[in-house]
Amino acid sequence: MIDGHRRPGGPYTVAAALLRHLVPQALERSADLVGAHDIEIRAAAPDLADLVPARRATIDAGLTDDERILVPAPRRTLRLANGIAEFVREAVPPGRTLAVCNVAEADSTDLELLDVMMRRIQPATLAIMLYSDGPEPAPDVRDTDELWALVDRSMREGFLHAVVELGERGMAGTEPGGARWWTFAQRTATALAGLGRTAEARAVWDQVRAASQDPAMHAASAYGTAMLDARHPDPARRDLVRARRWINEAIAISTILPDPAVRAFKLGFDRNGLALIELRHGHLGAALSLVESAIELARELGERHPLHRMVLLANRAQLLATLGHTKEALEDYAAAIAIDPFFPDHYLERGNLLFKLGQHEEALADYERAMRAGPPLPEAYYNRAELRTVRGDTAGALADLGHVIELDPGYLDAYINRAGLLAATGRDEEARVDVMAGLALVPGNPHLLTVLGQLETAAGRLNEARAALDQAVEGAPGMAAAWGNRGVLRYTAGDVEGAVEDLSRAIELQPQPDLYTNRAIALRALGRDADADADDRRASLFS
Repeated sequence: MIDGHRRPGGPYTVAAALLRHLVPQALERSADLVGAHDIEIRAAAPDLADLVPARRATIDAGLTDDERILVPAPRRTLRLANGIAEFVREAVPPGRTLAVCNVAEADSTDLELLDVMMRRIQPATLAIMLYSDGPEPAPDVRDTDELWALVDRSMREGFLHAVVELGERGMAGTEPGGARWWTFAQRTATALAGLGRTAEARAVWDQVRAASQDPAMHAASAYGTAMLDARHPDPARRDLVRARRWINEAIAISTILPDPAVRAFKLGFDRNGLALIELRHGHLGAALSLVESAIELARELGERHPLHRMVLLANRAQLLATLGHTKEALEDYAAAIAIDPFFPDHYLERGNLLFKLGQHEEALADYERAMRAGPPLPEAYYNRAELRTVRGDTAGALADLGHVIELDPGYLDAYINRAGLLAATGRDEEARVDVMAGLALVPGNPHLLTVLGQLETAAGRLNEARAALDQAVEGAPGMAAAWGNRGVLRYTAGDVEGAVEDLSRAIELQPQPDLYTNRAIALRALGRDADADADDRRASLFS
């Protein structure tokens, strides 16, 4: 029985107890199995670090506090949970039972892990029994330094819910405006923003402004507040005008900071933030100039702040790629990757650029490097599935999409793409299962409704097909597939004029050979043979 209450141990209390039991035994049987999950084990059970050397260490492990600027995304804990589940599945002797009490008081990391293990590990291998209550643990008597150590570890690992809970405790127990209070406040606001709790994050930044007259704190608070508006998870709620006002304030303060190195770093950081705002305004040239000015400032820092340089190089690569300067973009991605070869995001981004350039082997290599760089990464498998689809490897694409859904059952685009592939290969019932699973996540999704309309048409349920495709066209009037599939439906239903109308609209949006072929069939049915012949010729030009 493992006590899952988060109070004594914090994040991954359950995981740490389970790993302490399994890792020593697994090392005796297969050091490679343990090594393949070094990141997950060390993150969840740091006391096992002496037993589990870091094979894939990112550079931030050896950096000072002010140099560790990257905040792991909330989805990182899902990656860790999948990696731990895969390790447990291989390491646990079959037929065992895991019992966990105090689940109602468990940390979000353990709740996510338990959900993943129950989904991915068969009960015959490991039966999991959960009890909501249990014995009350001893009161938490951590002093400020101990609390800070746990907040700092949680921030580095991406345990954002714990950062918020413990950071708020730290703020309440320290003098507002003081150095330690500031470290708690900064981490708390940043974690709240990462969790999408923007109103609460804004309130913490307001507390900083009310409690302090330190210019560095005000500059950081202005930057943080600007990013709440610029990066709001709901694009409709982004306020780029207000974001610009705040980032300009951050820049104004950073410009007059007395220490040259601090000034160069913070000013470059703020200009990079303004570049994001310019990008979201569609001002690519202005964004590029700002990032380049930040890179120039970073040169004043010597070897310090390597992560800052890495982020700037990757940002410039994205802008250069968007502007069509692909050679320079690839050079910047290579430079960013050289700084930290175990940071997977840049392999994905470079792989996507190589994919667009038609360099499929190179793109594939980058996607697979991203897979190896850390815990299971759904996006890497999703991107490889897209590449495999283009190359005609339908079986490989379906396998990758299946793995994406296994890793993350909420990955909507994986359901969309797998449903489309299954429908295209005549596996209609399997496609329907994916369509319904995707619509349960996002009702009214036009891509899924389009596939549903295609399936209903093939099954002869024309009224249901028309309802789905009408809804798809209404929800996404710029999506050619919705118009094209409705055109096929209307032809099947005997509305040939309507079929030509819908197929013509689809061709206007995205000319494709099958659309011309289908319109040619409808045109011949109307006796318009010359127009049909012209469409057949257009279709042949694609081959």
